[in-house]
Amino acid sequence: MGKIIAKRRHPIRRSQVAELIGTLHDEIGPSAELFSAKTIEVLETGTELHMYLVEKEPFLLEKDGIIFPSIRGALARPFPERRVVVDMGAVPYVVNGADIMRPGIKSVSPDVKAGRPVQIVDERHGKPLALGVALFDAEDLIAQEKGKVVKTFHHVGDEIWNIEL
Repeated sequence: MGKIIAKRRHPIRRSQVAELIGTLHDEIGPSAELFSAKTIEVLETGTELHMYLVEKEPFLLEKDGIIFPSIRGALARPFPERRVVVDMGAVPYVVNGADIMRPGIKSVSPDVKAGRPVQIVDERHGKPLALGVALFDAEDLIAQEKGKVVKTFHHVGDEIWNIEL
């Protein structure tokens, strides 16, 4: 992904907010209502990534037509869907952007689908550390014994996390 620079931001209409929350509902279910607000703005970044500011905070991301909460959004408004729980030994690697390997996984929520975004959380606190794209459905992911199972695209401390508005 290229350098992320906040280029332009503008509010979206109520009908667009309803559509945005509807798309998010398709992705994470009823927890999408946590991200509903009076004021939602779109932030153009000059990359294929769009950010949505919920009450002036970058809580939602859109990449390749898929809308998912950012790490900031998942921390501010926790939701139980699409979780991959990693052991504490994997945490230092995850916060540096490493992809998720099967041996480091403790549990997976049953709604994880291949090719869809997931939140990667630590086992002790349950706090989101990164977002990634699952390479397997939940059942198949658990059945793996080794190898990469989630491709990370956003982690704490990266350009998305540090974007200046």
